[in-house]
Parts: sequence; C-alpha cells; structure tokens
Amino acid sequence: MKRLFYLLFFPMLLQTAGCRYFTAPPEEEVIAVAFETYLYRSELEDVISPGLSPADSLEIANQYIDNWIFQQVLLKHAAKNLPRERRDFEKQLENYRNSLIIYEYESELIRQKLDTTLTEEQITAFYNENSADFQLRENIVRISYVKIPVKSVQTPAAKKVRKLLLSDSPDDTEKLIEQCDKSLFVCKPADEQWMSFAELLKEFPLDVFDQEGFLAGHTSFETSDSLFTWFVRINEYKFRDSTSPLILEQQNIRNIILNRRKQELINRMQHEIFQEALKNKDFEKF
Repeated sequence: MKRLFYLLFFPMLLQTAGCRYFTAPPEEEVIAVAFETYLYRSELEDVISPGLSPADSLEIANQYIDNWIFQQVLLKHAAKNLPRERRDFEKQLENYRNSLIIYEYESELIRQKLDTTLTEEQITAFYNENSADFQLRENIVRISYVKIPVKSVQTPAAKKVRKLLLSDSPDDTEKLIEQCDKSLFVCKPADEQWMSFAELLKEFPLDVFDQEGFLAGHTSFETSDSLFTWFVRINEYKFRDSTSPLILEQQNIRNIILNRRKQELINRMQHEIFQEALKNKDFEKF
C-alpha cells in the first residue's frame, strides 16, 4: 500500500508542498524526482509490457522507480566527489556513439549482402588446404556395438551377433541389424560418428589408463556390468595431435569461411566509401 500511494499520489505532492522547490513541464506527469532530475510517467511505457495484470504492472513500475532513484542518488554522490576532469566523458561518449552507428550499419550490410551459401566442395577444399590447422586435442574413436542382457551372453543369438559385428562384409551389417531386432538386442552399427575416448569411458564400464596403448592393441573388446554385456568393435581411431576428421570440422570451417567473407565485405565497403568521399573532395587534410 505504501508503494501504491507513492506511485499514484507522488505527482499531487509535487504540485502542493513540493512545487516551490521543483518545476516541471506542465504537459509531463512527474512520478519521481531526485536532485532536481525528473522521472516522467511516459518513461514507464517501454518498461511495462502490454497484457500484464494491474498488480504486476504496479510492481514493475515501483521497482523501476526505486532503481531510478537509487541510481540518481549514487550518481549525485559520485559526481560530487570526483574531480571535474574525471567527470568529463563527452569524448568517450562520442567515440562510443560513433562506434555503435558504424557497427549497426555494418551489421545491416552483412544481413543484406553476405553470401552464406557454402557447398560441400568448398568446405572440403578449405579443409584440404588448411588441414594442419585442424589438430585433435584428444583421442577419438568410431565404434559399433551390440548390448545384450548378461543372461543371454551364451545364447546362440548372442554368439551370432558377435560374429556379425566383427565381420567386414556390408551384407553382414544388415544381418546384424535384423538379428538384433529379432533378439531384442540394442545394436549400433558402424557410421561416421566419432566420440572422444573420454566419452567412450563414460558410455561403457571400462577402466583404461593408457588410451593410446589400448587403441593400438585392440580392434574390439567386451565389457560387462551386473546387467548387460557389450560387444564393441573399434572401427577407426585417431590420436591427439593428429589431423581432425573433416566431419568434425565442418561447422568450424563454415564459421571461418563466413567470418572471412564478412570481413572482406566490410573492408570492400569501407574502401568504396572512402574512395567516393575522396573523389567528391568531402574531406581535406591540413
């Protein structure tokens, strides 16, 4: 109730007891004042969203007013206690404003003019030309696996899927999927998805201290917990500091190429504008 009274009747107080101290334009409704600086009701229009309940609107308005008053008090105190030369921000504000104007123009130029089309051939070509820049920071692997209940490990179906998993025949991959569906086993056939060795250790109950030695010495492995057994085939691996696969770098390459195009577009725009101003003799150096 105190805040409600403050918001609704503060202008009336200004017009009575406070009017001898402060004057405000008659067409504006004042809702707060601090050190001869006014806050007008019209300034709340951008703060309160349409559709809010009266209670929510009042709460937001009061919070905004309280924050405004608090800021004015701190500002007054800081200005009073700082030397004049440390209170002059006109140059900084002008530079900041100029930077914002240029940034907004460049952003709009990029939005309208930037060519964001990238083909697979362009990405592959960039990768091949800059492969030395794409180095792995950790060991990675590509795997396929079958997950079966521990109680089914010795069944003919389990032995069959294990054999199919280790086969290099494409036909056996299809047979593996069919056998897993028939036996209700979880099956992940080979694909192009890579995972870090750290992710491998999280996904399977496995203790490995020498990652490079393990990868170099295994083409497959089996591991179990109390409920399941996994038959895992290592289809491919790469050690840290080797070249990262293209499939892992595609988004990174796309970002690099687009960022370069942005900078080239901005540089070309700046050059053209400067040359036009030079041609028109819009500036002169003394």
